[in-house]
Amino acid sequence: MYTCVRTCLLLLALHTLTSEARRKERKNVLFIVADDLRTSLGCYGDSVAKSPNIDQLASKSQVFFNAYAQQAVCAPSRTSMLTSRRPDTTRLYDFKSYWRVHSGNYTTMPQHFKSTGYFTMSVGKVFHPGIASNHTDDYPYSWSIPAYHPASFRFEKEKMCKGDDGKLHANLLCAVNVTEQPGGTLPDMESTDEAVRLLKSRAGDDDSVDVPFFLAVGFHKPHIPFRIPQEYLSLYPIDQMTLAPDPDVPELLPPVAYNPWMDVRKRDDVQKLNISFPYGPIPKDFQLRIRQHYYAAVSYMDAQVGRLLGALDELGLADSTMVVFTSDHGWSLGEHGEWAKYSNFDVATRVPLIFYVPGVTSLSDWFGESTFPFIDVLTQSELSFQNGKVIKNMVELVDVFPTVSYMAGIRAPRPCPDVSLQEELCTEGENLAYTFRHKEKTPDAEAVSFSQYPRPADTPQVDSDLPDLKDIKVMGYSLRTWDYRYTLWLGFNPKTFQVNVSDVHAGELYMLADDPGQDKNIYSGLDHSVMMRKMAGLPHTLSLQTRMNLQLLYLTAGMKTSRTKA
Repeated sequence: MYTCVRTCLLLLALHTLTSEARRKERKNVLFIVADDLRTSLGCYGDSVAKSPNIDQLASKSQVFFNAYAQQAVCAPSRTSMLTSRRPDTTRLYDFKSYWRVHSGNYTTMPQHFKSTGYFTMSVGKVFHPGIASNHTDDYPYSWSIPAYHPASFRFEKEKMCKGDDGKLHANLLCAVNVTEQPGGTLPDMESTDEAVRLLKSRAGDDDSVDVPFFLAVGFHKPHIPFRIPQEYLSLYPIDQMTLAPDPDVPELLPPVAYNPWMDVRKRDDVQKLNISFPYGPIPKDFQLRIRQHYYAAVSYMDAQVGRLLGALDELGLADSTMVVFTSDHGWSLGEHGEWAKYSNFDVATRVPLIFYVPGVTSLSDWFGESTFPFIDVLTQSELSFQNGKVIKNMVELVDVFPTVSYMAGIRAPRPCPDVSLQEELCTEGENLAYTFRHKEKTPDAEAVSFSQYPRPADTPQVDSDLPDLKDIKVMGYSLRTWDYRYTLWLGFNPKTFQVNVSDVHAGELYMLADDPGQDKNIYSGLDHSVMMRKMAGLPHTLSLQTRMNLQLLYLTAGMKTSRTKA
């Protein structure tokens, strides 16, 4: 018995020393980003979603429960996250400029790792392709080798979906027989194959074993079209699907805030429905099918994540590799009468953010059990996992760059100065490393997320979802706190990139305790006189974030007092 106790204590001491050493050494990084993935995952409390592989990752990770994107559209969000600069700094609100030319020569997260000796690799959709990343995915700045894109992705925008007429269409709903697709594959399957190949090359090459790697893998799903293997639909029987709990456009929603989901309307199968613009609802039976296909796409993507993590495990890399899983933004599934992204609501801005840090969020398994055994969602979808450590206070995607850097063992960028257009390496986010060391006890009233969305006019237009820079007239800035979502739609000059804080086109305020779905806008029902009087005396140099924070405090002070008395 005494010998057994001594052995256990020795193993514990050795494990502690090993863990401390591991914290100080540089870790590999596997950075996984999904496309248009909201928090429709089991580990985020979604009872419909079947996502066992991501849930398994979450059970050994730190899970940020309230993480928010800075703009709910692909190119601006990805550029913001990977540079740790907000859209007003990158000056990218659409898809049509490259930040290094258009704004500043900002250092990216993979570029920072590369500069410290990491071998950096990109697979799939990490940066938004095209001019937004200089048609090279920012190579050679960010990557040690050219970025990989799956060959089958070129078919995503072609007529690949078999309709009821037997012909091929460019449909929104596009469950397919994979064996009938070009090459017998789909983009995310190809990306997983390539990512696994790269992992094997880093694990098996004697010359590269001592060189840490940063591998970014961008999955295309659940982005539309829902071109996914048809078998995943069986996980979500249509007679078990439900509509969004708030499928109608809120009465007091300002017209400027509404997203008319044009990219959904353009699909062949949706056009056949003859839906009126901009508010005309999609027929309920088709709404159910959209929700079914979205969830099926999530499960399909989860299977690819499982394959990737399983390979990491089998190659013996799980104990030396930090895994980060996130998304560029969310996606509305009928809430507020909206579909797609393109808004400031939680369903469009809230994203999963999961950090697995070996030796920190999960201890090594001394008995040789697998860290991430692959789970076949088609046969084991009912498996559930408990979350690891959960952080519920607000965080942002601009926080990812400094946090990943620090937790991997390299220097995190310092905070940006107030004027940072000339600063190549700094962060407009926050290093969240402290959250790994301290248990979250209470809500932090000062923790906020800040998102924004541009509009071409005060009413819904055909380009409201994605206006060109020159057409932006209004910018919707939105604060998300523990208790509220507060949004102001302000006049914006696209030539000077200046916002006019005095030119208020509309406002939104939602009390989340009573209205978690953000359906009851109480902004116009409040007395703004006290707030306006106090704001008038503030200096013009005050940042917009600080200004809106103060406005929210002034607007809600009376509400908190009355609720306390009640």
